Amino acid sequence: MASRDTLLREIVGGKAAKALGSALELTTVGELLRHYPRRFSERGELTDLSRLVEGEEVTVQAEIESVTGRRIPGRKLHILEVVISSGASKASISFFNQSWREKELLPGRRGFFAGKVSRFRSKLQLNSPEYVLEVDDEDGLTVRDFANTLIPVYPAANGLPSWTIAKCVSLVLDQLDEVSDPLPYEVKARAGLMDLDWALRHIHRPESRAEYSKARHRLAFDEAFGVQLILAQRKHAQAANPAVARPPGRGGLVAAFEDRLPFTFTAEQADIAELISRELAAEHPMQRLLQGEVGSGKTVVALRAMLQVVDTGGQAALLAPTEVLAAQHEATVLELLGDLARAGQLGGSDRGTTVALLTGSMSAGARRAALLDAASGAAGIVIGTHALIQDHVQFADLGLVVIDEQHRFGVEQRDALRSKASAPPHMLVMTATPIPRTVAMTVYGDLETSELRELPAGRSKVDTTVVPITDKPGWLDRVWERVHKEVAKGRQVYIVCPRIGEGDEGGQLDDPLDDPAGTADLGPDSDEEAAQTASVLSTYAELKAGPLAGLRLGLMHGRLSGDQKSAVMADFATGTCDVLISTTVIEVGVNVPNATLMIILDADRFGVSQLHQLRGRVGRGSYDDADHKNYCLLLTRLPSAHPSLRRLESVAETTDGFALARLDLEERREGDVLGDLQSGRRSRLKLLSLLRDEKLIMDARLEARQVIAGDPSLVEHPELQEFLWESFDSERADYLHKA
Repeated sequence: MASRDTLLREIVGGKAAKALGSALELTTVGELLRHYPRRFSERGELTDLSRLVEGEEVTVQAEIESVTGRRIPGRKLHILEVVISSGASKASISFFNQSWREKELLPGRRGFFAGKVSRFRSKLQLNSPEYVLEVDDEDGLTVRDFANTLIPVYPAANGLPSWTIAKCVSLVLDQLDEVSDPLPYEVKARAGLMDLDWALRHIHRPESRAEYSKARHRLAFDEAFGVQLILAQRKHAQAANPAVARPPGRGGLVAAFEDRLPFTFTAEQADIAELISRELAAEHPMQRLLQGEVGSGKTVVALRAMLQVVDTGGQAALLAPTEVLAAQHEATVLELLGDLARAGQLGGSDRGTTVALLTGSMSAGARRAALLDAASGAAGIVIGTHALIQDHVQFADLGLVVIDEQHRFGVEQRDALRSKASAPPHMLVMTATPIPRTVAMTVYGDLETSELRELPAGRSKVDTTVVPITDKPGWLDRVWERVHKEVAKGRQVYIVCPRIGEGDEGGQLDDPLDDPAGTADLGPDSDEEAAQTASVLSTYAELKAGPLAGLRLGLMHGRLSGDQKSAVMADFATGTCDVLISTTVIEVGVNVPNATLMIILDADRFGVSQLHQLRGRVGRGSYDDADHKNYCLLLTRLPSAHPSLRRLESVAETTDGFALARLDLEERREGDVLGDLQSGRRSRLKLLSLLRDEKLIMDARLEARQVIAGDPSLVEHPELQEFLWESFDSERADYLHKA
């Protein structure tokens, strides 16, 4: 008999074990049992070949439609071409110098074909796939595992087809001892879960799809429950540490700030600001995620919180992912505070403080001054990039950490900044990329969440249009005409390109910090495609010499020095630059109210949320005149019938960032979102779906918090301790180290 720790070679033999280990990194019985079927086929049910994806290893069930053999004149080469069909869809198979297969690959026969999907002359094909053919019903199938009604199809690899994996799983299940269940009985009872042993057996050998659904539900719950246990432990540990209370005072910076604001808070802003104020006044650290629409006013809410901490004699640090965004935050804070930000300076307020900026590209003198202001406490607010988390950066009394665009930072970076405080600081993380509820619960479950959906009064509407320049080439001229019209009215324009150019012909994007929405997955598939994808450098040269000649053009990308970026943005902000041609470094935080037109070249290369972010750079002015309309043009070379065009049309149809965030999750691989939780090789996040498992994730969250509330270290639940170590070994070790 076998347990989950039994080595596979003891059950399936050395050859099969070696193949499983080298191709899929599966070495034990438990690891193979967690290699779940991708889907199930039914006998006689053909695979939808229209859903094949180039580059994937697949196993398909199809019918042979035609077989053609031919020799290449002058060469010792025979090509056997086989067309397989699932009815409406077809794919081709090629075998080279294997003419003998013509005797068994006969039209009308059905079977399973496994191989890597490639493309030849615009048609999908499988080159020399492995296959198993069905035989007459009275004789059954050629592989015993295919005799059941439901046939498992496993994620496979080159040289290791699905049916080989199925045979190995079958051998393991036949010898498997009963699997112990780590979940407490009361958790299983409340959640209506099957036992683990039953679930592991029936995820591979269900007799019906209903049985498979029950098995999947139990195993997906385990994945969600494990994540939520870790997050609940982290949240409990943070709450258990005492923090310095930062209660609101009277007549301080907060009051002076509110008195001089040129606008009033929206109802949502006021409610969240009050909630944050109460949490800052508590003696355990605030841990809050503030997410909201582009331009919903998160920064001003965060600034109010920072001033409350400064009023108590503490300091606040604001961490931004790029120098452009850090500089923009500094400019915004200085503008909102006025003389309140110039303490000790001529014309500064007696009640004021100092704002310091710290970035990696600053001059040595400026850096020393900022470091001194932070260490001495002279700077109540310190704004910076990753430079803030360097070892030599010190604070006199760090009371609040604000992380902007939090999805660009890891837990380690958050903790590195928090560790600079003498006592656990309060923490506020912000994002202008709305996060679907399930993602927030799964990835940021240690944070309480607030949402800003209401836009402040005066924000202008942005009209968005998809421009298919391949089908309608004349529209491109109209785009450049629109640029001239906007500039003639005294307005400004952004033009955004997917890449920089010069050295990234393979499709490499700008600095990785410019790719928060996973757009690398949408990048060019080849050097040839990359050459046809707009780059900043080539676009700048072409427009300067061509359709935009005579206009004042600016150039911005991530490889410029900090001083160069600052100079370019200063020119654009002051209106001495008409058109800014840039990568996505201007995606967040950049605020130029006079900009009314956003043009995104090769828009299909960007993610949905990123397009929404870029669109948010215009429409920031509160103008009443009819000439100050705002536009976003999504240019694409895709033909009108291309399915990816629907994604762009969805962006054009709505400005609801939360709706687009869900669409973005549907479009992108969930593994990208869950990737940070899967650092261990044995991670089990394989079944959990953030889209369809919302209730399951919420149930797992409630159960995990209840368990941790009664047993924070899981001393009374050793089975759960072992479950976490086995499932999330890297994350668990990291958590224990930090806790």
